Amino acid sequence: MLLNNIALFLQIVEKGSLTAAGREAGLSPTTVSERLSALEAHFGVVLLNRTTRAISLTDEGRTLLEGAKDVLAEVDDLESRIRLGAQALSGPIRISAPSDIGRTVVSDAINRFLSLHPAISVELLLSDSYVDVVGQGIDIALRFGVVTDSSLRVRTLTPRRRVVCAAPAYRERHGAPHQPVDLQSHNCLVMRFGTHLDNVWRFGPDTLPQLVTVRGDRIANDGALVRQWCLAGYGVMLKSELGVGPDIRAGHLVELLAEHAQPASPLQMLFPPSRAQPRRVRALAEQLAQTFQDLPT
Repeated sequence: MLLNNIALFLQIVEKGSLTAAGREAGLSPTTVSERLSALEAHFGVVLLNRTTRAISLTDEGRTLLEGAKDVLAEVDDLESRIRLGAQALSGPIRISAPSDIGRTVVSDAINRFLSLHPAISVELLLSDSYVDVVGQGIDIALRFGVVTDSSLRVRTLTPRRRVVCAAPAYRERHGAPHQPVDLQSHNCLVMRFGTHLDNVWRFGPDTLPQLVTVRGDRIANDGALVRQWCLAGYGVMLKSELGVGPDIRAGHLVELLAEHAQPASPLQMLFPPSRAQPRRVRALAEQLAQTFQDLPT
């Protein structure tokens, strides 16, 4: 019962409320509250500060959160080895990925992985904004650029360029920029990452960077939507070649200002700061790493 209550505690934190956790687990709010109280009584501490509108972790609750995933993962791994054999993999995996590569590269890799491991289930969360890897119970997160959370474990994948591109139809109507500064007279499709507006585009080597502030009539926090706008000829965008490489090779998009491109930057695979990963998570991480390595440049 203790492990079940710890698992429920994790769900409460991930869902942000007792009611949402109960809905996910098929339990009434009263039952969830009683089981949380029983868990707090077992440890002799308050794990969550609860108000009518929100919950927040106490120091003891955060300690339990950081260690609970390890304990439950090891128990789940042990159970699968006993029930299904030492080589079998089973259980849930939660992944966060940017929306465009999540719908394509990551989704395809998951499909192949599940065909080999049918006892595993995967929840794929698509977001181009910051995600709380620990608080949201993420096992693997894929993100571009520099990682600011030093507590996370990081695996750097093959570096890829960010590409300025547009549809041939846009270039025919408006011409192509010859220098980065020319983008100021073009309609640029801008991404928003959480509170950060990605409207300052960087060009050239790290030793002599050139920054250009762009603007346009469309802004979105979804990379897949920005790509759709670009394919439709609405403007110029700056995206990772992972997302637009197939479009450029097919002739649906044309790369611009290639001679001014900044150096390639890595795609990062992030993991929570736990002591050990379940075998199923390690296996999927390896498949994802190989998938990105095998992609054409």
